[in-house]
Amino acid sequence: LTDDERRANHIASEQRRRNAIRNGFKELTELIPTLKNIHHSKSTILFKASEYIRHLEKRNRHLRDRLGSLQ
Repeated sequence: LTDDERRANHIASEQRRRNAIRNGFKELTELIPTLKNIHHSKSTILFKASEYIRHLEKRNRHLRDRLGSLQ
């Protein structure tokens, strides 16, 4: 490959990487109730995502405990 071709491949590769990251953050904002319909920084999105996962884990533990007590 020529230098120009390598450079073009690198640029295209970097654009795909940035788009994948952008789409991942967009998906997180759609999945997490406290982030819907509001623009947030990436750090806020990550913080809220981890907070929501902890909430879901706690809720799942509680539901498993309730299910265990009913059996």
